[in-house]
Amino acid sequence: MASELYNTIDALSREKGIDPQIVVNAVEDAIVVATRKYYKTQENLRAQLDKDTGKIRAFAVKTIVEAPEQVQDPTLQVTLEDALKSDPNAQLGGELQIPKETEGILGRIAAQLAKQVIFQKVREAERDTVYNEYIGRVGEIVNATVKRIEGPDVIFDLGKAESRAPRKEQSRLESFAIGERVRVVIARVEKASKGPAVVVSRAAPELVQHLFQTEVPEIYDGTVVIRAIAREAGERTKIAVMSKDKEVDAVGACVGMKGMRVQSIIRELRGEKIDIIEYHEDSVTFAEKALQPAKVSRVTVVDAVEKHLEVVVDDSQLSLAIGKKGQNVRLAAKLLGWKIDIKSEEEKRQEVEQQMAELTSAVATPLESVEGLGEGLVEKLKAAGVTTVEALADMTPEQLEAIEGIGPKTVEKISVAVNNYFAGLEGGEAVALPENEGEAVSEPEASAVEEIAAPEGDAAAVEAAAEQAEPDPGTETQESVAPEAAEATDAAEENKE
Repeated sequence: MASELYNTIDALSREKGIDPQIVVNAVEDAIVVATRKYYKTQENLRAQLDKDTGKIRAFAVKTIVEAPEQVQDPTLQVTLEDALKSDPNAQLGGELQIPKETEGILGRIAAQLAKQVIFQKVREAERDTVYNEYIGRVGEIVNATVKRIEGPDVIFDLGKAESRAPRKEQSRLESFAIGERVRVVIARVEKASKGPAVVVSRAAPELVQHLFQTEVPEIYDGTVVIRAIAREAGERTKIAVMSKDKEVDAVGACVGMKGMRVQSIIRELRGEKIDIIEYHEDSVTFAEKALQPAKVSRVTVVDAVEKHLEVVVDDSQLSLAIGKKGQNVRLAAKLLGWKIDIKSEEEKRQEVEQQMAELTSAVATPLESVEGLGEGLVEKLKAAGVTTVEALADMTPEQLEAIEGIGPKTVEKISVAVNNYFAGLEGGEAVALPENEGEAVSEPEASAVEEIAAPEGDAAAVEAAAEQAEPDPGTETQESVAPEAAEATDAAEENKE
């Protein structure tokens, strides 16, 4: 007949769901710790529980050796001769058990120490049992009862064990009452945990998947398949579904008549928004669907290997596509498994213009590279802000003539020189410059006439110089007149003398 102590151990084991032998070993270890503390010894101690009487015996264990010189530690070893004095059945290489008195001498402190050791061993055994029970059930949906609330954590009763839901595993829309029954997902099992080892979640996407399997028969029987779920608990969930039967509308089956099926799930999730999207194998089409309710203008695959998409939307749709705090595009990226960059039409246009400008500015040829311009003309162009051949080629004749010191013939000279430069790059034929053509003179005709003015007494010389300086409308220009006017001025000076 089992003793009262053993019956108590057996009842405790059933309550905690652990093996009774684990509790027995815990009790024996506790007696060993208390005995060692009382006797202040380093001997190898053991304890043994008698199931029938309920008594616990403690004894020191020593290894039996043959000769005294083989005894290295008297507390752990004993010679065969000394062992036979205590136990006639002792054998070489065996163990000698020396009883230690424990009954009535351990005292209150030793008993308290033994109690702590027993509780610690039982807790460790219980944690191992719970770990082994639930480690294979991660991701499973279970029914739980709210047991208590500890700060931000909610403690649930799973029946065989307690579980906890940290704040990050809860939906911000939910609050719980003691005794309330809810469905939770077993998120993970922690072996080295001070509190409950099982961590459950109400924010996991698996919860939404389970709710759809419960509410939608087509998903339960496999006609409609859930391909992907992206969720931000308490905010929004996007779920991609596809139908294996062409006659079954996947999205319609999930929504239900008048939205009854999806509304039931929304109520279970305390009002969380749910977007049901038809799945497509084509990533571009799937991206357009995933970004709903925004309307997408075009989708471009930037890098298929790195899974990078660029989405362009109308300016009015940009905020809708991005969503509140980037939520819509973030969930779409999770759903696709691709990185998504969203740009408006205006942003894309500016980007293209900037790329074109960078491409144009990257090819800049200095004016000195063009033959036939001359140093003086190059200095004038640089003074006007024209420093490259490309910028010079883009200018109109009117813009060139607006530069001080450049006239029509110089414009013609510039045009021929630039054309010859580009023709040389393309392998074309050069155009010959007009003969006797020089650089433009910045002084106007009126200045030339004023420079050759003579004193009043030499009117005939002045008139002759003016006639020679006056250009022929059909043939002469300001540039060809200036040297003749200078000669007339010199002649007027000689006649005066």
